[in-house]
This record gives sequence, structure tokens and C-alpha cells, in this order.
Amino acid sequence: MDSTRTSTTPVATASSTRLRWAVLAAASSLVLLAACGKQDDRTVGQKVDAAVNSAEQKTDAAAEKMRQETADLKARTGEALDKAADKTSNAADAAVQKAQDAAITTSVNAELAKDPTLSALSINVDTTAGAVTLRGTAPSTVARERATALAKAVKGVHSVDNQLLIKG
Repeated sequence: MDSTRTSTTPVATASSTRLRWAVLAAASSLVLLAACGKQDDRTVGQKVDAAVNSAEQKTDAAAEKMRQETADLKARTGEALDKAADKTSNAADAAVQKAQDAAITTSVNAELAKDPTLSALSINVDTTAGAVTLRGTAPSTVARERATALAKAVKGVHSVDNQLLIKG
């Protein structure tokens, strides 16, 4: 039985020695950490107040950033809406102009068709922004000039470019 005690005792002694060293190292570490750390003499209430103040400052900064980003977004949105409105207005203006030009072209063709000396089938009428261009043929110089006069008499015509050729 003595041999049993002697064989377990060295193992137990080695384990307890290791445990003592580990406890000693941990205690030393705690002492060093406490010595290195700065001491805070504030009360719990002061610490809470400081934490609340810090949170309020961060909240205020975040709110200000959000306000600025919102203002920037509003400005960009306003610019985008202005551009869209301009494009819509321009498109509407272009559509109105095309409708007016088509009405002018139709009216000039109707006037040419009424004239007994001119053939509406041999005259091509193009209108751009109220400027009428006549292309094709006319039977005489008088008929060519008559086509110009008829086109100029139509409401909305600003100018007439008569490119009719005399074919007699």
C-alpha cells in the first residue's frame, strides 16, 4: 500500500505545483492590468450621464447627417423633376408643331388642288415649323408663281421655298 501512495503523491505534487503557478500568473496579470489601467473616480451616476451625453451627441450627429442627406435628395429629385418637365414640355411643343405643320401641309395641298392650272399630284408639299417647301413640276412660270401665292395665303405659313420646275 505504501507503493500506491508514493506513486500518486509525485503526480499530485506536480499538479498542485502547476495549479499554484497558474493562479500566481493570473493574479500577477490582474495586478499588472489594474496598475496599467487609468483610474476612473467618477460615480456611477456621472458615468451614466457621460454615456447619455455621448449617445445624445451621436444621435444629434446622425440626425444632422440624415437632414443633410434628405436635403441633398430633395435637391436632386427637384432637378430630375425639372429635367423631366422640360423634356415633357419640349416633347409636347414638338408634337404641337408637328400637328400644326401637318395642318399647314394639308391646307396648302387643298389650295393647290382647287387651282385648275396646278396639279396637286405633281407637287410635293413639306412643312417644317411653318416653312413650306414646294417640290415637283408646274406647267408654266405663272402657275409656279400661283403655287407660291396659294401657299403663302395659308394660315400659319411663315415662308415658302418654291423649288418647282417648269415642265411645259
